[in-house]
Amino acid sequence: MIVNVEDARQAARKRLPKIFFDYVDGGSFNEDTLRANRADFQRWTLVQRVLNDISVRDLSTDFLGTRHPLPFMPGPVGFLGLYAGHGEIAAARAAHAAGVPLCLSTFSIASLGELRAATAGPLHFQLYVMSDRAIGDELLAQAEAAGVDTLYLTVDTAITGVRERDVRNGFRALTRITPGLALRLAARPAWCLDMLRAGLPEVGAVKHRPGFGKGVLEQAGNLSRRIDTGLSWKDVDWLRGRWKGRLVLKGILSPEDALTARAAGADAIVVSNHGGRQLDATSSTIAALPGIAEAVGGSLEVLFDGGVRRGADIVKALALGASGVLLGRAYVYGLGAAGEAGVARILSHLAEEVSLTLALMGLTSVDELKARGRTALTARAA
Repeated sequence: MIVNVEDARQAARKRLPKIFFDYVDGGSFNEDTLRANRADFQRWTLVQRVLNDISVRDLSTDFLGTRHPLPFMPGPVGFLGLYAGHGEIAAARAAHAAGVPLCLSTFSIASLGELRAATAGPLHFQLYVMSDRAIGDELLAQAEAAGVDTLYLTVDTAITGVRERDVRNGFRALTRITPGLALRLAARPAWCLDMLRAGLPEVGAVKHRPGFGKGVLEQAGNLSRRIDTGLSWKDVDWLRGRWKGRLVLKGILSPEDALTARAAGADAIVVSNHGGRQLDATSSTIAALPGIAEAVGGSLEVLFDGGVRRGADIVKALALGASGVLLGRAYVYGLGAAGEAGVARILSHLAEEVSLTLALMGLTSVDELKARGRTALTARAA
């Protein structure tokens, strides 16, 4: 039975091949930042208030230019189609049923066109800038055709940190299914059957380009090697001129970069360290959030991701200045455990936890929480 995110994680571990579970579950190098993203939520405690009428509660709030029924949404995670057959479509349908968008990663099995054909709900898109700008132009055109109004530029992955679990498993080093990998995949028969029904997984953004090879392993490796290592603020200027919709810079960890993002014309930023998968031993996102929110002072929208597993985590991020929260591993564990139903279950559980947490704090809405801000929390003594 899945009653929280950790239950979904354990179920996903049992169902998925290790190479793919470790890809989403692991971090870079010593995984210090991965652990800090979770542990540092404990630096803050919630302020309990009583004898307020909390019989009716409202979780709706504004972020990214829209009133959403929930203060969180599934953020971009690559290769969702490896965690369940047609995984991007399953996750999008669950998100849309909950009334929130899904953000599709460039590294996805389903293309934007395929996802749009399968669902009419709101879609966002996460762009990785390639050294071949023609690929970027093509992806932007696809986003426009799919009705995407919000584009996320990932700014912390010009080079990739060493993810030692992936090195051991051969993820992105293997270009085809070797006999050894085939044996490991066969140890998860339910997953294998699911993949067979869905068809050979390929990276939707480049599967029509012969130079990227065949199959998800080869295509993912070739796509990774084409990420522009010279990405800089001048590229943000180029993208701001090219993209007419909302532009979000994802991967900001310092007040200085937040202010530069504002000057560059970004509409919003995501305080993110890529889930602890890039620079290890850097700040957790919840530790970085207050300083960044204070620096921009409401002049730039601030979103948050990293380490969210409980409704209380979402409440803390909102109190510390986030307008909305992006989920990562939390919903992917649900997808890996039980497909669309698993994602829906995680979204429902987190919504219930946020609602109950607000009530026990004496609050009746997310907007009331945001108005109270940091006074809704107490910093735990070191």
